[in-house]
Amino acid sequence: MNPEKQTRRTFLILTGATAAAVLLRPHYGLQPVEAKSGSPKEVKVVQFSPDGQRGETVTLPVVSKSDSEWKQQLSPAAFDVTRRAATERPYSGEYWDMHRKGIYRCICCETALFSSDTKFESGTGWPSFWQPIAKENVRESIDVTLGMQRTAVACKLCDAHLGHVFDDGPRPTGLRYCMNSLSLKFAPSAS
Repeated sequence: MNPEKQTRRTFLILTGATAAAVLLRPHYGLQPVEAKSGSPKEVKVVQFSPDGQRGETVTLPVVSKSDSEWKQQLSPAAFDVTRRAATERPYSGEYWDMHRKGIYRCICCETALFSSDTKFESGTGWPSFWQPIAKENVRESIDVTLGMQRTAVACKLCDAHLGHVFDDGPRPTGLRYCMNSLSLKFAPSAS
């Protein structure tokens, strides 16, 4: 067989397979969020009081549950976002336009993730923050789905997918933590 034809055939097959994967992924199943092999059994996170005061840094066991346990705890949509790395539609989430004072906690394990003090209007239709409440409480990883490279953000304690971080945010960090409302649970400030 002609090597040039084989290269072109391979290119066409790979291009078609990639296009099909991108188009069919949202409809036929999302990628499960799984702990990476060699993941720590314990992690350090910063605790926060109900009114947002920073507390101690503690070492806690990683929250690990089966899919059926997560499905009992979460709505189907929240399960898809947090456990299968789905993305809610823009302007559809509960918190994209919220302006109340408080803390945004993980819907899965209630770890403090973001403060209303760092929330800003990004114009994207998702709640956006210029930094997490404590860098220790989130984990960032490279996400190469959908044919592009992004930085995914997850809860460090339970590995719930939260959203992505981009470098087009406001000062002082220049970052935009673009989160899914379905991955968050808002706790209003008492004051």
